[in-house]
Amino acid sequence: MKLLIEIERDRENDIMPATDGSSESGQEAVDAVVDSLDMLGNSTHAQSVDLLFLKEVMKSRLMKNLIKAHDTLEDTELKPHRMDSLGLAADIMAELTQIIGCDNGAAELAGILQDLNFISLLRTHDDIASGNLDSSSEFDDHTQDFYTPDFNATGDAIRMVGIRKSKDEPLGVTFKVEDGEIVVARIIHGSIIDKQGLLHVGDVIQEVNDHDVSNDPDALRKHIKKAEGRVTLKIRPSYQDCIMLPPIYVRAFFDYDPSNDTLVPCQEVGLPFRRGDILCVVERDDMEWWQAYVVGDEGQSGLIPSQDLEERRRAFVPHENIYTSELVACGLVKSKKKKREKYETRKNHQFDRSDIVIYEEVQEMPPFQRKTIVLLGAQGVGRRTLKNRLIEHDPSRFGVPIAHTTRLPRQGEKNGVDYHFVLRSEMENDILNHRFLEYGDFANNLYGTTFDSIREVNQKGQMCVLDVNPQTLKLLRNSEFLPFVVFVASPDLETLRILHEAAASSEKHVMDADLQKTVEESARIQRLYSHLFDFTIVNSNLNESCQQLCEALSALAHQRQWVPIDWVYDAP
Repeated sequence: MKLLIEIERDRENDIMPATDGSSESGQEAVDAVVDSLDMLGNSTHAQSVDLLFLKEVMKSRLMKNLIKAHDTLEDTELKPHRMDSLGLAADIMAELTQIIGCDNGAAELAGILQDLNFISLLRTHDDIASGNLDSSSEFDDHTQDFYTPDFNATGDAIRMVGIRKSKDEPLGVTFKVEDGEIVVARIIHGSIIDKQGLLHVGDVIQEVNDHDVSNDPDALRKHIKKAEGRVTLKIRPSYQDCIMLPPIYVRAFFDYDPSNDTLVPCQEVGLPFRRGDILCVVERDDMEWWQAYVVGDEGQSGLIPSQDLEERRRAFVPHENIYTSELVACGLVKSKKKKREKYETRKNHQFDRSDIVIYEEVQEMPPFQRKTIVLLGAQGVGRRTLKNRLIEHDPSRFGVPIAHTTRLPRQGEKNGVDYHFVLRSEMENDILNHRFLEYGDFANNLYGTTFDSIREVNQKGQMCVLDVNPQTLKLLRNSEFLPFVVFVASPDLETLRILHEAAASSEKHVMDADLQKTVEESARIQRLYSHLFDFTIVNSNLNESCQQLCEALSALAHQRQWVPIDWVYDAP
């Protein structure tokens, strides 16, 4: 809000009103706002992420289309072609009633004209066209003359739906048996059915190509599978109002293969994905199965486990408390009553400690530089050496926070340069008040890194390089510190031994048992935290590792990035 107020203030100061009577177009107004955003680049009131996000919105294709539509509507006077669309619909129905019984297309058109929502649309059009904006919301009597017993808006109307398909081509629809009837359970986004828009969730299937399948799921599956060319369905519309939630983007934190999942409603429409993939979730009304596609592979969507379902599955909730539907056949599910008892993660400390991660909602952002570099890795893998080499490479770009300690200064050490030397009582008080990112006790002295020391590095315009424990990511991975997380992986045991022999002094020798612990600890960290890594380096050569890291950091300046959604919308 402060950012927008500042933009408007700048516009008032910099943009003079037109004196020739002409008005500013929508695109000109947006261009002026973008120019103001560029001038605000160094403002202390505007966060860099805020500016990036707002400029991205203002320059997006959607905004340009909205502006174009706005300017077109402003310049064009719209006039209706006729004011009696309801009467026209009634005349068409009178003609259709003579051929409904022998023409599927006529029956389908009649069903559309009889749809209550469509009639409401026509009546609204007539009211707006005639300027009658204060009329009653009830239908006029003349709309009743084309409601026949076979086509009514009470939910008993019968419609014929024609669909074209190739042999063995999936329709992209799943069904369930409900009260002895076969009902459309879901329609897969991007499928044949979805593109044609003739079938809807809740519709009751009665016939397929003149074959009665009203209470026979096996017959429905057989006739749809072997059908080729045109498939004609006789349905009873549901007339359900479905409110579609907007799509969201998530990063997957696990691998999924529907062919190995016996609980997916239909394995043929399941969507396989890998850990780290960005998924666009286009439909999430179902509590157990979402519809999504992998970004970069915008084909037909598929089913993926919902956040709630996968959490309960991994939390070892008993089978009967998780799944509330029984598989009848591929695409056919026998409904049971939904169980409302949900697994409450916050009420189970064991679940919290297990740190179950399923999906993370993300947002695509334009190129920007991170504020901190977090180096993770096992002890002895070379994190600290890599950190020092990075700072030596470009000390004006990279910096490290000055640590706090309770020990006494040694000869030549300066307070605020080598360490912040503080009293133990003072440091313990700061620890209790959560001012430390991490801390520890060594030789009966406390050492630690405060959040303020990280902020001081950022305020100098430097990226703060941190060599910390993986658990600290929970405190760092937010919109304030914007970390770039780098995992320094251990090479194999033999390579690690050679590296240590080359770097070790004559009086220091690392045992093979210690090196083996380093390799095992590296594998453990990768197994537990790989979903949080932005970049991984196998540190088999220090010079090459440093070069790879510098190249990855430089790439951030021109690559679009997927970041957690709270980095964008919950900026401090």
